[in-house]
Amino acid sequence: MNQRKFLLLITSVSALGGLLFGYDTGVINGAQFFLTKYFDLDATMQGFVVGSALIGCFVGAIISGPLSIKIGRKNSLIISAALFTISAWGSGLPNIFPESVTLLVVFRLIGGLGIGIASMNAPTYIAEIAPARKRGNLVSYYQLAIVIGFFIVFLATYFIGTTLTESENIQFGWRRMFWSELIPSFLFLILLFFVPKSPRWLALKGREEESLKVLIKIHGEENAKIESKEIEESLKLENKGEKINYFSRNILIIIVIGSVFSILQQFTGINAVLYYGADIFEKALGFGKDDVLLQQILLAFINLIFTFVAMVTVDKFGRKPLVYIGSVGMLIGFLLLGVTLQQQTIGFLSLLGVLIFIASFAMSMGPVVWVLLSEMFPNKIRSVAMSVAVAAQWAGNYFVSQSFPMVTASELNNNQFWNGSLPYFIFVIFIIIIIVFTYKFIPETKGKSLEEIEGMWKK
Repeated sequence: MNQRKFLLLITSVSALGGLLFGYDTGVINGAQFFLTKYFDLDATMQGFVVGSALIGCFVGAIISGPLSIKIGRKNSLIISAALFTISAWGSGLPNIFPESVTLLVVFRLIGGLGIGIASMNAPTYIAEIAPARKRGNLVSYYQLAIVIGFFIVFLATYFIGTTLTESENIQFGWRRMFWSELIPSFLFLILLFFVPKSPRWLALKGREEESLKVLIKIHGEENAKIESKEIEESLKLENKGEKINYFSRNILIIIVIGSVFSILQQFTGINAVLYYGADIFEKALGFGKDDVLLQQILLAFINLIFTFVAMVTVDKFGRKPLVYIGSVGMLIGFLLLGVTLQQQTIGFLSLLGVLIFIASFAMSMGPVVWVLLSEMFPNKIRSVAMSVAVAAQWAGNYFVSQSFPMVTASELNNNQFWNGSLPYFIFVIFIIIIIVFTYKFIPETKGKSLEEIEGMWKK
C-alpha cells in the first residue's frame, strides 16, 4: 500500500470516532419520542434522558487529556470504541428496562464518555499524522464523519420507525434504534487495532525510533526525517524535563483562546437546530408531524454536502476566510428566519433561512473549529489543552441545548414584538462575536507544520 492510501486509510479509521459522535448524539432524537411514551416520562425527565449523554461527553472530554498523555491517542480511541459498543448494547436491552429508566440513563452516560474521549483524541490523532499541506483537509474528515453519522442515524431511525406500528415502536422499536449503533461501533473497535500510534506522542514518550518508523510509513523517508527533526527540536525548546505550568501566562492565553473559540461553535445555535429541528419545523414553520423526520433528513443532507465544500477549500482559502464567509452566511440565514418569525410571514423564506444557516455552518465553524483546535496547541500541552477546549465545547452544548427550549417557551419570546424570534436574534449576536474574535485572536495556520504554528505563539 502506498503512503497516500495508507494515510487516507488511518485517517478514515480514526474519523469513525466522529461518525459515532454524530450517530450516538442523533439516535436519541429518533428514539426519544417512543421511549418517552414507554416510560411515561414528564417533560423534566425527558429532557434529562435526552441530555444525559452530554454530561458524559463533558466528563469524557475532561479525562481525555490525562488519558491521552498516559496511554496515547490510539489506545484512548480504543477505550472510546468499547464505551460506544457497551452503550449501544445496553441501551436496548429489554430485560434491563422493564419499567425503570435509571439504567438507560447510565448507558447513555457511558456513551457520552465515549463521545467525549473520541472528540478530543480523534482530531488530535489525525492532526499529528497529517502533513502540513493536507492537515486541514484530513482533520475535516472528522467533521465529515460527524455529519455522516447524523445523516445515517436519521435514515436508520426513519426506516426502523416506519416499518413498525406506533405501538411496536413504543414497545421495542426504540431499542432497535439504539442497537443499530452496534454495527459502526464494533467496526470502529476492530479497525483501531490496525492503525499506528501517533508519532508525536511516541516522541513525547522518548520513543524516537518508533516515532520515526511511523513517520516513514506515512510520509516517506526524506520527509519523515525532516519532520522528526522538527519534533525533536520542538520538544527540546519546551524543556522536556520540566513540569508544565498550565497557569503560566503564555500557556493559559493559548488555552483560553482555544476554549472560547470552541464554545463559540455551540453559540452559533447549530445544535439548537439539529437537536430541536423537529420542533422548529413543526411549531415555527408549520410543517405536519408526518413530514418532520423527512425535513430532518434534508437538514442532515445539506450539512453533509457543504462539509465537502469545506474539505475542498480549507487548505486553499485558509481557516480564517472560511470562518468569515460562513459567519456571514449564518447571519443571513438566522436573520431570514428571525425576521419572518417576528413579522409573522412564515413560509419559504423561513425554510430557506434554516438551510442557509446549516450550509454556512457546515462549510465554516463545523470543520474549522476542529481543524484549529487540533493544530493550534504546542506539542507539550496539546493533550491537556485540547481536552479543556473540547470540555468547554460540551459545556456550551449542554447550556444551549437546555436553555433553547426555555427561551423558546418564555413569555418574552412569545410576546407581540418577538413572536418566537428571540432565540435566533441572540444567536446572531454571538455570530457577530465570532467574526470579531477570529479577526483579533485566531492565527492563520494554513500550510504550516505543527512546530511552525508553535513558533507563531512564541513570537
